[in-house]
Amino acid sequence: MAIFSGLLDAFSSEFGIDLGTANTLVYVQGQGVVLNEPSIISVGYRDGKPHTLAVGKDAKQMIGRTPDSIRAIRPMRNGVIADFEMAGMMLEHFIRRVHRNRSFISPRIAVCIPSGATQVERRAIRESAESTGARDVVLIEEPMAAALGADMPIMESNASMVVDIGGGTTEVGIISLGGLATTRSVQLGGDKLDQALITYVRNNFQLQLGEQSAENLKKDIGSVCLPEDGTDGQTCTVRGMDLTTGLPREIEVSERHMYEAYSETVDQIAETVRDALRHTSPELAADLVNQGVLLTGGGALLKGIDKVIRDTTGLPVAVHDEPLFCVAYGTGKLLGNRLLLRQLAQIGSS
Repeated sequence: MAIFSGLLDAFSSEFGIDLGTANTLVYVQGQGVVLNEPSIISVGYRDGKPHTLAVGKDAKQMIGRTPDSIRAIRPMRNGVIADFEMAGMMLEHFIRRVHRNRSFISPRIAVCIPSGATQVERRAIRESAESTGARDVVLIEEPMAAALGADMPIMESNASMVVDIGGGTTEVGIISLGGLATTRSVQLGGDKLDQALITYVRNNFQLQLGEQSAENLKKDIGSVCLPEDGTDGQTCTVRGMDLTTGLPREIEVSERHMYEAYSETVDQIAETVRDALRHTSPELAADLVNQGVLLTGGGALLKGIDKVIRDTTGLPVAVHDEPLFCVAYGTGKLLGNRLLLRQLAQIGSS
């Protein structure tokens, strides 16, 4: 049996998957991140049964533009599966793209999960991954995956702290001796920021923005701090539907507007980080005075987010060089670390 198991390891593929609310990334051993696509699937219906029309970037272009016969669906919400059937179809499509012609043995997969996921939510993610034909599925909590992917010294006794700001959740983890000593998971991330901006523009400009327009503004001039020179900062033109006339209209949105729209959500994220610190041990908290906090995830790219968390905690704060890929890197590295794999395998079954 041991020989057969060794042969399986030799001929099978190993994938690490960051199954995110906004994007799904797939890491392949020896190649790095080979897929980075929006977590969106578009389906049509034939005899009452859904069939896939587009997945990822192609499906994202359909949001808000589909006829009644087609649905563009985000199967992930707040870091967990909201639509099991659609999540399975989307994940199967991504794995088939990556796994095509790689081997004749089903892959082993590591998938990240929010640290606050319930047992039902963990089981749903596991079953969705298993439905793609994977022969083995390992779950890893997102703060641990982010820290592992960022090459933080997670096996040392000195504490490390990571804050992963994703599309659906913000995950906070204080790690020591290969385990999560303190975690916090809050359903605040890029999606909530987009919704906050849509609400702000609707209330202040009487203009209805689409989700894609809000996301584009976030990427172009998103800021969580007021411009230091006292001006309104950079501006960007955005188009939407006038709520009074129902006609298309465009406005200028500034960095100051972005700050005002985001401030409440960002304050809640910062308070989550502070809450984690308040509930960790004095010894680990002392370590963090020197070690500081590492920011990962797409939200780490927001202008000024490091300053907000630094001002809230009083700790040094750094943004990883590749914040978007840390969780994916971590899931892949987990599969290459048999000791850590055994240590964390209980996450999916406990």
